[in-house]
Amino acid sequence: MFTKVLVSEDMEDINKGVHSALCELGVKEIQQVQYCDDAYLKIKKAILDDVPFQLLISDLSFKTDYRTQKFQSGEALIKKLKEECPSLKIIVYSVEDRLQKVRALITDYQVDGYVCKSRRGLNELSKAIKSVLNHTLYLSPEVAQAFNANNNLEIDDFDIQLLKQLSNGLSQEEISTHFKNNNISPSSLSSIEKRLNKLRIEFKANNAIHLVAIVKDLGLI
Repeated sequence: MFTKVLVSEDMEDINKGVHSALCELGVKEIQQVQYCDDAYLKIKKAILDDVPFQLLISDLSFKTDYRTQKFQSGEALIKKLKEECPSLKIIVYSVEDRLQKVRALITDYQVDGYVCKSRRGLNELSKAIKSVLNHTLYLSPEVAQAFNANNNLEIDDFDIQLLKQLSNGLSQEEISTHFKNNNISPSSLSSIEKRLNKLRIEFKANNAIHLVAIVKDLGLI
């Protein structure tokens, strides 16, 4: 079992639950922080002291307060740590269950596990810790289909923006105007029409309403 674990979570009640789960697994040293910057500093200092953390369990979203933070999200923290401390195992523990987000964190940042906060979240977290200890990627059931072959569709950040505006009821003309006003490119009406047609074909959608329903069911928006 891991002997030294850091938990980065700003909600005290959740921190208590995670701490209990780690204790039940026999983790000897558990440290907890409520800010991403503190997590980064603790991990870097532990490396300098030659007593590194073996596992980080981190949320993705942190409420802002009076403290100015270099890392304002768990995602930013994870990105930096995976660049500088590639041997550190990282499990995300979050309410975020969009498959696109899960897929990006695993493929882009190589997180080792992803667990959704839910009624059985702590049980799933315990399973994830055991799995990651054995160098096996773990996904909780809510997001397990993120890497299902049937969901291996080509979709990028622009598509997500486009689909979100479509789901908000905007017409193609209104989306074009919105993109132009917010410096999102491409913003021309023809570009938006072509991309939506491609997405309809890719997702086998009959129309725009059907397209939005499909991507929502897949957890992409």
